[in-house]
Amino acid sequence: MKSATLCSDHVLLNDWHVIADLANLPTDKAFHTRLLGLALTVRPGDAAEPRVIRDDVGEQVATTCRYGFLWACLGTPERDVLLVPEVEEGDRYLVTGGSIAVRASGLRTVENFLDMGHLPFVHPGYLGEEPHTEVAPYNVRVTETDEVLATECKFFQPLASPSAKGGFMVDYVYKVVRPYTVALYKSNSVHKHRSDVIVLFVQPVDEDNCVAHPLLCYVRDGTGEAAIRSFMQLIFAQDKPILENQLPKRLPLDPRAETPIRADAVSVHYRRWLRDHAVSYGAIPARL
Repeated sequence: MKSATLCSDHVLLNDWHVIADLANLPTDKAFHTRLLGLALTVRPGDAAEPRVIRDDVGEQVATTCRYGFLWACLGTPERDVLLVPEVEEGDRYLVTGGSIAVRASGLRTVENFLDMGHLPFVHPGYLGEEPHTEVAPYNVRVTETDEVLATECKFFQPLASPSAKGGFMVDYVYKVVRPYTVALYKSNSVHKHRSDVIVLFVQPVDEDNCVAHPLLCYVRDGTGEAAIRSFMQLIFAQDKPILENQLPKRLPLDPRAETPIRADAVSVHYRRWLRDHAVSYGAIPARL
């Protein structure tokens, strides 16, 4: 079996990545996973925080626990774990959505999360339906804090969340905050002036495989945590076979590789942003 390619992207090696949902992490035995092509062993610690060991050299890597997840950094952390301000709001459900393995590049998984065009075809009856298939023009830019931000996104959804009682035009805001991390802010079905927040932390297992770890910060509307988690897993189960059958498995960064349409504006910005940050792991680099 061919060994996985190890990552050499500085920006990824020196950043934090989710590697496990603490609620599902065994407390009495080791847990094995991979990050950026490296095999890791998670061992229960003497204190509350587990220890994460690189299998190749037997050395412990930097770890922290935040938002119900175990995080690891293979290099030297150059910044803190992403701040999710909504976690501090006392009237929200805070739910980890489970760890979902996907046989596709993590960059492909992030881009799929950004794609409004697939909603009525992959999630009919939930996040979209025919004939409401057109993606209206929206704004996208790279912010002063170096994030890809898409605003004024609107899409009709027949069942936007488990609390929805009918279809309505949902306001979306997308934010790509790190190469393998994307956040979605969408109208709450009951309190439409407020937004539910879904943050997708994608663990690049290797260049062709990933694990998606969703964090769900929903405004309390009588739904309940179990219903929120179940709804997220249903939606992701519909995305998973599409992602796993997409070719090429890695994300092409050459602007000539795939022909974009107007609805793909955020994807175009995302790919350009990855090129600007010299991210190549999980991608097909642009030709010079």
